[in-house]
Formats: sequence, C-alpha cells, structure tokens
Amino acid sequence: MNFSTSGITRRGLLGAFAATTVAAAPTYSNAFGLLRGAGDIRSIAMYSGRTGERINTIYWIEGSYIKEAAKEINHFMRDWRVDSAKVMDLRTIDIMAAAHRLMDTTEPYMLLSGYRSPQTNAMLRAKSRNVAKNSLHMKGQAADLRLENRSVNQIYNAATSCNAGGVGKYTGSNFVHMDCGDIRTWGR
Repeated sequence: MNFSTSGITRRGLLGAFAATTVAAAPTYSNAFGLLRGAGDIRSIAMYSGRTGERINTIYWIEGSYIKEAAKEINHFMRDWRVDSAKVMDLRTIDIMAAAHRLMDTTEPYMLLSGYRSPQTNAMLRAKSRNVAKNSLHMKGQAADLRLENRSVNQIYNAATSCNAGGVGKYTGSNFVHMDCGDIRTWGR
C-alpha cells in the first residue's frame, strides 16, 4: 500500500494499531499476575534527561528479585536535585514493566521523577498544585514517565489495564504517573 497517496502515514497507522491494542487488552487482576508466565523474567529500561543516565536491567528471575539490580534501580531513580536515594518499592517497577510490555515497544521510559526528598517535594508543591503534600514519590513508591513513541493516553490505558496502583494522566505535561498505592485513576 502506498501510504503517501492514501493520506495515511505509516506512523499514524502504527499509532492507531497501538491504541487499539492497548484499548483491547484484557483487564488483569494485577500487574504481577500479568508478568507470571512471561518467561519468568522481568526487566526495565529507562533513561533520565536530567542526568543523562540510562538503565536497562533484568530485576526479577524465576520468582525472585535480584538485589544488585534493585540497588541500581534505587540509584537511578534517586532525587537528582539533592543526590539522595531511597529503596524503591519494586511493586511500582512491576507495574511499570507490565504496562511497558502491554505497549509492545522497545523504547525505554524517560523517567521524569522517581524518589523525591521531602525538600524537593515541597519545592515542587510550591510551584504546582498538582504535587501532593504526602506524595508517594517521597516513599519511593511512584514514578512519572514518558515515552516518545506512545501517547499519554496509550501509556495511561496500558497502566490502568494492569489494575494495580494509582495511574495519573498529565496530558498537558506529556507524562503518566504510576504508583503502587491504592487502585485509583485521575487526570485528563
């Protein structure tokens, strides 16, 4: 098919297919169940536009988290503003990995925010009404993420279909919040 003469772009066709795939994905009782039977391996790939760092690691094999990989994730997701790390709740990483798997992409997430120190959270809260006073970022239980090759709606739909944790859609800022707290959704 000649896309240029039909008015359909290859990118548009792929985007429509991806949106349909995510929208048609079955609802899972939780993200962890999604990964069971998926080859007994969980991995995560991210990069930080702030620090220039990248991580691409297998963090779970055959029912066990890998301590060294978890330490690398903790360091990568640190609050870069004060160079402070916290033990990240790996349930959040599981949700991120499950959503990523549903979107069938090899592009790593761009991490906008992982762990936030109380100082950083207070500073961001003073600048935006969208920052929670008791943010799960301060507990190492949340991440704000972006993908260039998927829309906010596609990421949001993939994350909500995991039926695990909180998922916030920030279309205007082009990112999705994922956490391992209570199941809830918000945003436009």
